[in-house]
Amino acid sequence: QVQLVESGGGLVQAGGSLRLSCAASRIRFSIYAMGWYRQAPGKQRELVAAISSGHDTNYADSVKGRFTISRDNVKNTVYLQVNSLKPEDTAVYYCNAKFLTTVYWGQGTQVTVSS
Repeated sequence: QVQLVESGGGLVQAGGSLRLSCAASRIRFSIYAMGWYRQAPGKQRELVAAISSGHDTNYADSVKGRFTISRDNVKNTVYLQVNSLKPEDTAVYYCNAKFLTTVYWGQGTQVTVSS
């Protein structure tokens, strides 16, 4: 069974940093586009950052210049470096793997930013 397991979330003060990780198993990781989404209470899930199988990246405007997505196809892991965190970044962050019509989700990791 395919698994995406996120880690690295936590409680951090505004201005702080975290590194989120998502380890994938039982998929041919290198061919999947990987993404990080987040969902704050009462809000819809939104795309934060994505990286293609060719390592092309794109970011939500709200995180450009603060967040960096990367992938390691040897470790089957995608990372999200989150810097200069703001209280509005508080959310559950989900990892996503997509190839054609096949999509997998992780269980999420909580990021809480205190002011």
